[in-house]
Amino acid sequence: MSYRAKFLGFVDVIMRIPPLFLLDEILKMNLFNENLSSTQLGSFTNLDTNNTILNSSSTLNQTDSIVNNIDLHGLSVTLFKCVIFLIGCFSSLAIFMLWTRHLVIIYLYIISVGLIFLSHWSNVAAVALLKEGNPSLIEDILNVNIQRLTSSDGMAVTLLPHFLLQYVMGIIFAYIHLGPKHQLIQRVLPFTFLMPLILAILPIPINIVKHAPTFSAVLPLVLSKIAIWSASVDIFRTLLSGYRHAVSFAENFGLSALVENEWQRLNVPCVLRAFWTIRLLEQFASIAMSPEAEALSFMFTFQKLLISGCETLIALLGMTSIISFICHYIGVLFQMFLMAEEDDDKSIGTVSAILFYILSLQTGLTTLQPDKRFVRLCRNLCLLSTALLHFLHNMVSPILMSLSASHNPSRKRHTRALLVCAFLVLAPVALLIILWSRHQPSTWLLAVSVFSIEVIVKVLVSLATYTLFLVDAQRQIFWERLDDYIYYIKAFGNSVEFCFGIFLFFNGAWILLFESENNTLGSIIRSLMLLIHSYFNIWCEARAGWSVYMKRRTAVQKISSLPDASSEELQHFDDVCAICYQEMTSAKITRCRHYFHGVCLRKWLYVQDKCPLCHEIVINQDVKTEVEKPNEEAIEQVPNLEQLLPRRATPSRNIILHHQPHRGRSNSASRESSHSSISSNTTTSSTNPNNGSGRMMAGN
Repeated sequence: MSYRAKFLGFVDVIMRIPPLFLLDEILKMNLFNENLSSTQLGSFTNLDTNNTILNSSSTLNQTDSIVNNIDLHGLSVTLFKCVIFLIGCFSSLAIFMLWTRHLVIIYLYIISVGLIFLSHWSNVAAVALLKEGNPSLIEDILNVNIQRLTSSDGMAVTLLPHFLLQYVMGIIFAYIHLGPKHQLIQRVLPFTFLMPLILAILPIPINIVKHAPTFSAVLPLVLSKIAIWSASVDIFRTLLSGYRHAVSFAENFGLSALVENEWQRLNVPCVLRAFWTIRLLEQFASIAMSPEAEALSFMFTFQKLLISGCETLIALLGMTSIISFICHYIGVLFQMFLMAEEDDDKSIGTVSAILFYILSLQTGLTTLQPDKRFVRLCRNLCLLSTALLHFLHNMVSPILMSLSASHNPSRKRHTRALLVCAFLVLAPVALLIILWSRHQPSTWLLAVSVFSIEVIVKVLVSLATYTLFLVDAQRQIFWERLDDYIYYIKAFGNSVEFCFGIFLFFNGAWILLFESENNTLGSIIRSLMLLIHSYFNIWCEARAGWSVYMKRRTAVQKISSLPDASSEELQHFDDVCAICYQEMTSAKITRCRHYFHGVCLRKWLYVQDKCPLCHEIVINQDVKTEVEKPNEEAIEQVPNLEQLLPRRATPSRNIILHHQPHRGRSNSASRESSHSSISSNTTTSSTNPNNGSGRMMAGN
């Protein structure tokens, strides 16, 4: 990217920050006028007690009038704030979403109007320096009064900075204003800014000169009014065309594509990061310039900055973008350490941002008191750290499986993957020790503990699978029980995960019912998360797990109905398995008299009941009916059984079959093919990281 493109991108980001500051200040408004004026409260409370007891008509009338005044005053102020809030929010969002060329026009108009007011204030300040009875500056010049002209408190030295400032502002206004730019007007504009100062140096009464700043601002204001009125039609057309473009884009490409396109066009993450950084520096500067700055400790200042950094929804978005940026580069560092070729960390920053923001809304972070807000923020960051550990496991687990299945001899890659696994075990243990030693048991602590233990279980399952693959790589003969062992290990891991999902559902329900009384928005979001979690992570997983369990059971029963090949038959066959190309020490004989390993044929029966070689039915129809009938009855009896065993993926249909298998294929190559098949069938049962985020938002 060229320097010009970088500079233009930087300018575009800077121009989109002021609307966010405006929106941030609007969100700080208290829409409900809860505090009555002291005079009204005093007049209401200082009623004569004796008159109240006597219930006189004058006292009743006075009370009614005070109550009516209070109600009308509070209602009017609240209504006014609501109008300002809506107008400000709409204007800020509209300006933020404009194209860059439209932003330039907006800022040119704002700067031109700002120059008018700045010029007026400067002229008023300069005229205020004039004193009645003093000779004018022109008289001192004509009389060549060098002493008065060079005096530090003289009129010449006092007005000279104002002359320079007004002339510069006049030149800038003449260059950037959007009104009619006739040649005569352009020449006169700088002198209109200087007119009050020119009158100030002449022998004119001060009472007349004091009104000069107001008259000098008339021409620039008229030009600005003409500019805004002439552009009103263009503004309406721009808004209408933007709306039509958005509707057309959404109809053609979908709403998600529209959001993604606008997200990239506006460069939202970079704008939010810049906004939050500037806001943080502003808060730090105000703290540093306060009188008690020297007495403040570093931790207190850091805590105060974090509290103020999430006090509004816009500030919370800025903090979320910073956290997303940090999580993204943590994923990049781990990816570099693991020497991973694929970019698997793309979703870490995005998912972390979504998780943190929804957690903050769910817990009502912006509505809490400062001390409670800091505690809640730290708790949300603890939950986010456990989620980050889950993401890192999802990154290292496929690498472990590929290293073991491909028989990769690179010790460096194995060592680095194992070091990351050790970190994923030790980090949750250290976190649990610290939290349980410093905090009392609570729903939040239980949720963090569940997620930490779940990470440990996932890592142990991945390490056990990795170890079995490595052991199988050292064996010289085919290990028929390997697939069963892998399945049992995955069964244990997914069973623990499923039980934790049920626990998190009840934990979130408890928080919703008993700990979310004053957080309406958070309760609504938590309810939605509980519904999503209960459907996708509990019901769907339970149904899929039971279905896969029954398929496995059916396949095992079908294999059991086939006869085993004797040693004489295997010696006479003298060939390899047509599925895995491994030597056969034991085999099953199909109805069409083909020989296969029992475990290979079982995985094939997950796909279809036909022979891989001749496509004949593998087992007799009467045997098939006897096998499937009790399974159908079991499914009808237990339709809603929880997922006690993991959901396993159906084996790939792209198994390469040869009617004349190659005997000369090496054992390592055939073992690699077998490992790849087993790995693809077992690793797909891992929980999706997005599902894990849903579990976290529902359980806390």
